[in-house]
Amino acid sequence: MKKIAVINGPNLNLLGERQPDIYGYESFDIYYETLKEKYKDLSLSYYQSNIEGEIINELHRRKDFDGVVLNAGGFTHTSVAIADAVAAVKAKVIEVHISNIYSREPFRSKSYISIYATGVISGFGLKSYDLALEYLSGIE
Repeated sequence: MKKIAVINGPNLNLLGERQPDIYGYESFDIYYETLKEKYKDLSLSYYQSNIEGEIINELHRRKDFDGVVLNAGGFTHTSVAIADAVAAVKAKVIEVHISNIYSREPFRSKSYISIYATGVISGFGLKSYDLALEYLSGIE
């Protein structure tokens, strides 16, 4: 069974409450239950933190997983340290974003993570996670 970690960064614990016009009305905890039900053939784990170092530690803990779905939130655009952690892990990392970061404020179009990620999925709402898991479930 493939081991996949879903790691969320800052403010993603507020999904469903924070700017629902951009991020939607559903909490990630509820959506995660949907993902677990749909991807029963994957061993999924979930982690969320608002603290940069904790996200790095979690990436290190999951370094030998088959894949990581990473939404680093605002750290995507600021954190060389998280980018370095992504570069250091063996797992295939898919960078995801709920909103289309390229149609928002200009600073959001810069990602320090993308250069090390296997792929980037942006702008499909929570479905972005589903698309990442779909890809990771099919990798050999």
